[in-house]
Order: sequence, then structure tokens, then C-alpha cells
Amino acid sequence: HEQLIESGGGSVQAGGSLRLSCAASGYRDIEDIACMAWFRQAPGKEREGVAAIDEWRDEYYADSVKGRFAISKNDALDTIYLQMNNLQPEDSGTYICAAKDRVCYQRYLSGGADVFRTWGQGTTVFVSP
Repeated sequence: HEQLIESGGGSVQAGGSLRLSCAASGYRDIEDIACMAWFRQAPGKEREGVAAIDEWRDEYYADSVKGRFAISKNDALDTIYLQMNNLQPEDSGTYICAAKDRVCYQRYLSGGADVFRTWGQGTTVFVSP
């Protein structure tokens, strides 16, 4: 069956780096993961979009992570990555991978999460001061 498996979370001090991975498997049609994204949710806060990448490698970022995070993909492995540098305590939370068909739009990171059809279980990131 279709699934997204995240990995790479952990605990770091402020200023540190982590690299998250999200591997897609079980999809019959590669178009069903044409747009893949990272969301995050901290305790007591709403889920927020972090970054997205589409099949043409167009990248989209939330303002809060621009210049610090980079999203990339490996088509051969059906995997996306999120390189997170200069992490800050406010970056802490559960990072969740999501996928949808067709294109990505910047607006999907701002209240447009419902368009994503499949979601992973998440991987936890904790950044200490």
C-alpha cells in the first residue's frame, strides 16, 4: 500500500543541523507523488508548511525557513530530503511528509495542506537553546 516513511529526526543544540528523509513506496503511479512537501507541528500549535518540491524540482519554502532549509529529491529512490541548518528552538516539532499529484503551489504551504492526499507518521526534531 502507499506510504511515506520519514527518518532523520533527533535532538540538536541551536545552530546545529539535521537532514530529514521521506521515502515513498507502494505508489502505482509516480504522478501521485509529483508534489511532495514537509509540514511540521509543535505541541499546542497548528500544523505549518515548511517546504515543497515538485517533479520539475521547483522549490517552495515558508518564510521562516528560507535561507536555512533546503529541500531536494532523489527520483530513483522516490525520496525527498530536508536539509536543516542553523536550527533554532522554534524549529522543534514533528516533521511530517506529504504527497499529492500534479503541481505544487506556494499557497499549499499556507493553509493548503488539505490538497495533500497521503501523509507520513512524522519524525521528531528537538532543538535546545
